[in-house]
Amino acid sequence: MGKRRRVAERRKTGPAVLGGMIAVVVGGAGVGAYALYGGGAAADDRASGHKTVKTGPPTAAEVHTVTTRFLTAWQKGRVSEAAAATDDPSAATSLLTGYAKDAHLKDVTLTAGTATGAKVPFSVKATVSYRDLSRPLAYGSALTVVRRASDGRPLVDWHASVVHPDLKDGDTLVTGESGTPPIKALDREGAELTTAAYPSLGTVLDGLREKFGKTAGGKAGVELRVVRGKASQTAKLSDKTLVELSKGTPGTVRTTLSPTLQAAAERQVGKRPRASVVVMRPSTGEILAVANSGHGFNTAFQGSLAPGSTMKIITSTLLFEKKLVTPGASHPCPKTYKLAGWTFHNDADSEIKKGSFKLSFGASCNNAFINFAPKLSNSDLTKEAQQVYGLGLNNWAIGVPTFDGSVPVQSGAQMGASLIGQGGVRMNPLNMASVSATVESGVFRQPYLVAPSVDHRTVAKAARTMSSKTQSQLKEVMQYTAAYGTAAKAMAGLGPDYGAKTGSAEVDGQKKPNGWLTAYRGDLAAAGVVEAGGHGGDTAGPIVAALLKLGG
Repeated sequence: MGKRRRVAERRKTGPAVLGGMIAVVVGGAGVGAYALYGGGAAADDRASGHKTVKTGPPTAAEVHTVTTRFLTAWQKGRVSEAAAATDDPSAATSLLTGYAKDAHLKDVTLTAGTATGAKVPFSVKATVSYRDLSRPLAYGSALTVVRRASDGRPLVDWHASVVHPDLKDGDTLVTGESGTPPIKALDREGAELTTAAYPSLGTVLDGLREKFGKTAGGKAGVELRVVRGKASQTAKLSDKTLVELSKGTPGTVRTTLSPTLQAAAERQVGKRPRASVVVMRPSTGEILAVANSGHGFNTAFQGSLAPGSTMKIITSTLLFEKKLVTPGASHPCPKTYKLAGWTFHNDADSEIKKGSFKLSFGASCNNAFINFAPKLSNSDLTKEAQQVYGLGLNNWAIGVPTFDGSVPVQSGAQMGASLIGQGGVRMNPLNMASVSATVESGVFRQPYLVAPSVDHRTVAKAARTMSSKTQSQLKEVMQYTAAYGTAAKAMAGLGPDYGAKTGSAEVDGQKKPNGWLTAYRGDLAAAGVVEAGGHGGDTAGPIVAALLKLGG
């Protein structure tokens, strides 16, 4: 806070002015609440009728003061005081009040760690106490101090995650009898699936409980859990159990997961910091494995990422059906192509002056696809994705929440970008594994994790099936890519009944693109993504190929 000026005289009435800073002592508690904002300049400004608002990052002293005030007030149960130290007192008051009243948390101890700039980690120890049951709770969280623009005052940047890292804004903590009984999820061979054995299944098990807990024959226990708010429900996040005070009686839900493939998928994604993969069976739609190296969010099922050049499978389906090209047709891929004011480039500014469409597909040459844009209507790609591949209709019912892909109708340059999996197109590994599965079998079969017969749910259907000729053409270009194109290194030794497509999707603010690969081998299909990994053949390729090899 800098050096303080020596006080020459203490007044008997009114606050002491210390170098322009007013110190007010709160009734006998020995805790000072200081107006540290603006210093002497602020006092001079008040005298002259002008107000200077302090800007810039909070100082180390301000971060320490705000953190201490907030954590001390929270620990002592002084909710109003703690909330006043945040930039959203209303939301903070509601959640901090519920911390004791609804979550039944007491004996709270908060210990601040070492600040990194304006971010301060802290540890939480408390007791969950409900009726005659109690359990200890310990976790780590963090807060960030920001400066309020209106007056320059440093405050805690309020988000629900400050209270607990599993909370999203709008979520709450509740302790009581769970409305949803626990479930025991089994793999396809009847063994129990646990997060101890399969760490990335946490979100999947939460989703299975939410969907089947009330119908699987179990009985609810008492627990502390995260109850999702409206925003989290929109994002298809499931409630999460944090502490069990008494165990309920679980019901049983059998899944389609293969223990061998699931274990291998966990190992494969663990080699990359942000990787996801899905393996499924084209002939049935059964999901055999799902894994994410980032366990907090199920990117494999719920991610919404640009799929890059893997989208060229759907684009090629459209081009083949419209008889605009055939695999062997001569079709150059220029170094650049201008469309609606945009100039599109190929990777590394490559070009194919003389070659077939199959060669451009195998080399993933962008402009060999974008230069078809003038011959297509704005809605063609959207209809192809929906009607043949069952994507973008938000109607998949696999047994847990999913994002079912999005191919919006776009025009001009954005429509051209969509043809190569950029623009507004969004997918995840589940969606792209389904694309390869549809090519392999010739029919869209909605993926599922729990058999539809368990709860008699209706699975999604495609409006139409691709012709056998189109399927043959797609297999030809995908087989060429797996044997000689950008996927050849990853897919080596897996042929001949195989096909693949790589993808690299640029992301704003990200130095390296997301790397994708989707492929099939026999009656297996898989897709993976490595975020910020680089080229798909080098990053996602080895993950997918290892699983296809094991499954075969």
